[in-house]
Amino acid sequence: MAQTSGTPFIGRDDELARLTGVLDRARAGTPRAVVLSGDAGVGKTRVLTEAAAHATRTGMTVLTGHCVDLGDVGLPYLPFTEILGVLGGDERFAAALAAHPAVDRLLGSGSGTDTDTGNRLRLFEGVAGLLADAADITPLLLVLEDLHWADQSSRDLLRFLLSRGVLQNPTPGSPTHRLALFASYRSDDLHRRHPLRPLLAELARLPSVDRLELRPMADAEVARLVRALRTDALSDTTVRRIVDRAEGNAFYAEELLAALPGDLDPAAPAMPSGLADLLLIRIEQLSDTAQQVLRTAAVAGRRVEHDLLRDAVQLPEDELESALREAVGRQLLAPGDDATYSFRHALAREAVYADLLPGERVRLHGAFAKLLAGRGHTAESAAERAHHSRESHDLADALTASLEAADHAQRVGAPAEELHHVEAALELWPAVDPGARPRNGDPVALTLRASAAAAHAGETHRAVSLTRAALARAGSDADSELAARVRYTLAGNLMRVDSLKAAFTYSSEALAMIPAEPPSHTWVWAAATHVMAARYMGHDEDAERVARQALRTAEELRLADAQADLIISLVGLEDHNRRTAEGRERLRQARDLARRAGNVSIEMRALFNLAIGAYESGALDECLTWLAEGLQWANRSGLVSSPYALELRYLQSLILYTLGRWDECARAAAVDAERLPPAGRFAVGPALYVTLARGEEGAAERARALLDGPFDWMATLVAGIVLTDAAALRGDPEGAVASVRSTLASLSDSSGVERPDIGVRLAALALSAVADAAVELRLTGDNAGALRWADLATELVEVARSTAAKGEDGSRQGPEGLAWLARAEAEWLRAHSGPEVAAWEKAVAAFDYGDPYELARCERRLAEALLVADRREEAAERARAARDTAVRLGAVPLREELDTLIRRGRLADSPSAADRVPALTARESDVLRLLARGRTNRQIGEELFITGKTASVHVSNILAKLGASGRTEAVAIAYREGLVEPPRDSRA
Repeated sequence: MAQTSGTPFIGRDDELARLTGVLDRARAGTPRAVVLSGDAGVGKTRVLTEAAAHATRTGMTVLTGHCVDLGDVGLPYLPFTEILGVLGGDERFAAALAAHPAVDRLLGSGSGTDTDTGNRLRLFEGVAGLLADAADITPLLLVLEDLHWADQSSRDLLRFLLSRGVLQNPTPGSPTHRLALFASYRSDDLHRRHPLRPLLAELARLPSVDRLELRPMADAEVARLVRALRTDALSDTTVRRIVDRAEGNAFYAEELLAALPGDLDPAAPAMPSGLADLLLIRIEQLSDTAQQVLRTAAVAGRRVEHDLLRDAVQLPEDELESALREAVGRQLLAPGDDATYSFRHALAREAVYADLLPGERVRLHGAFAKLLAGRGHTAESAAERAHHSRESHDLADALTASLEAADHAQRVGAPAEELHHVEAALELWPAVDPGARPRNGDPVALTLRASAAAAHAGETHRAVSLTRAALARAGSDADSELAARVRYTLAGNLMRVDSLKAAFTYSSEALAMIPAEPPSHTWVWAAATHVMAARYMGHDEDAERVARQALRTAEELRLADAQADLIISLVGLEDHNRRTAEGRERLRQARDLARRAGNVSIEMRALFNLAIGAYESGALDECLTWLAEGLQWANRSGLVSSPYALELRYLQSLILYTLGRWDECARAAAVDAERLPPAGRFAVGPALYVTLARGEEGAAERARALLDGPFDWMATLVAGIVLTDAAALRGDPEGAVASVRSTLASLSDSSGVERPDIGVRLAALALSAVADAAVELRLTGDNAGALRWADLATELVEVARSTAAKGEDGSRQGPEGLAWLARAEAEWLRAHSGPEVAAWEKAVAAFDYGDPYELARCERRLAEALLVADRREEAAERARAARDTAVRLGAVPLREELDTLIRRGRLADSPSAADRVPALTARESDVLRLLARGRTNRQIGEELFITGKTASVHVSNILAKLGASGRTEAVAIAYREGLVEPPRDSRA
């Protein structure tokens, strides 16, 4: 808190007005959030305090949750637990709490240890529903302080509330919620890899979230603050010294003022050079007892309960109260309404803690650990106790407390925090005497538990490493059930990172280690994992035999989620596969089974197969429906980085690209690129296809970057498409062929799949450049050279033919694959004998299923063939149609190729309608109107409520569509073609 509530509120009137405006709209039923940022001490807490006071005065209920810094401790959902605790203590909300029992897990009254993400989803929905119901009772303001210290689960829940929950702006006819949320964080604490950064980037793009940055105060405002804080007069020299040193930081100014000598002599010693030194000087002015109390409180953290502090400091009650009164009077501690004391600013606590002697620090941590242990080992305090025990070198209690904290994190659905605590326990295990270790645990089981938590948290490579560690720890002495469980878990994790051969080896070992009779859960899941691995390796007969046996056992044991998993695998093995209506009906049944069982991961697998099946069969609208449902579940359940969620995101981007909705594709990628983990960067791949097709720079470089780091199957596929097409577009047939070969080799070697489906597309793309080379050499009379390229074309077309006939799953490809095959065949003929009309007509017809860009590229080749056949009118019609599409999409290279063809073939005497009046989207028309008024990208963004970056993307698209080299030329073209009206001037 940079300014205490007892001092004048200075210098933040504009910021406070924005916050109170949000509160006024929230009371009227328009929910909104504001994320407040600023350096430490700049005044975030004071601004929030003033806003909260306004909310209280106007009839709102204010609920505050604090994130705390306790080093390596993970306290899941801490700020929300604090908020829910206040709601639970207010009888007005008793009925609302009873209506949402899922939140009991955060209030300490819930039960169960199921870590499935379905329970996490129910928790998130329960919190959202409770807040909605509470907002119906009274308008609410939620305040979350210090998000830079928030745990991952709290960040996930905040993302859910802001993007999918009650804080979404209401649509017409939907319920309104009288609720606002203000959250603050220290901007100077956010290093480049800080985990809060991706969330902030995502929230910045939500229409219901505003960003408010508190900048350093102006010198004049700091001077006003300094004079207001002292009743006696200050010389101008003294004020100037404080203002110069404070550099706009209100807290620093207050501390400088408080540290001044009493006589204010200008010749007094210089002010301390650093804030920590300054704070310590202030603290040294306290009595010895007050300093002792502050040092003890600093070990507890930013905030400490009175009773806990009293027991730790071991002072008589009257001496403790006197010391506390002194610290509060000096504005170092602030009392809370819930019998707590907080450091007035985190910087003060950090300075006191850093000044502790090593022995003193160990002793005080030990005292707090013993006090917390004496409270009955409550789960909520286990993480805090583990922290204090480690810092006091009591490793046995740290181990016990870490496991209790992991249990609590598991119970409340916080996999990242569970992983942290289990890994801490594994690290402590060998350092603790065997007699002091928990009896109900062992390193193998703990390592398996850590791998499961890592998988739930989306850390797939970490899950693989941990499961391998469990296998090594198990050795040869493990019982068969445990050994099988370790191996099929490792197989499942390996499949997630595309290590398919190793996955099949371990799944086979697991299945051989445990008998099918008597029926057991372990055998069913070992079998389900083996079925998937066998399918990936092409062992379909083995997979189908095991799947049918396992499905009967799963039905006998009533394992609904295992049934769903096995049904999905069987659909891929049957004639009525996911491309058929019958197959997709079976997948819907699997989705319903998984949903009833609460297994969101398997439900996501069903939704992915429904979406990809619709895509492969050419039913793009149906595909988008399944994609929307799958991504909605991924977002709501916190699985945005899970493997199937990433695949769905890639497929959605691919559909937008395929349908020619390139602006949407680019916008989605701009959002996703900043929030996806490194392993998920392939999901924005189709946006690279847009970048390449529009002739923009950077596509090839970004594609190569996807190949950095551990091998990723989908990243390799995306990079292969971009690099092959890029080489073809720049007229580099050698580079295109090399890209095809290296990509297919990498994909085949990693998965054991002989014919990756993408081979058809890659071959067709490379054939374009190969055919160009053959045609050019034939025209120059180099028939031998042309024949060499024609032979290479035959090699490539055979890749396309064999893959289309029997791809990854052994079946013939769908409409998309057959369209690429038709293009490959036409390019092969062009390489051998020149363009043939019939072949290109077939390719055009094949791409008419819904891919306007590839359709236009084929129409360009058809126009060439028609021109060679002297069918000029038809050639002109095809060239114009292709050019109109290129202009609409902003595909500059294709448009330029068509311009050359039209000019050289003399196919037109005047420009087409698309040349004169390009088709702009409604948003592009709005941007063009503001562009004509001379607005900058930032100003356009502010007026249209979009980011400056998004405005820049629209401006680039407009320049491409108008064929303009700059903003001025674009505006001139727009005036000439009547796209915008020139400004009216009464003097004209």
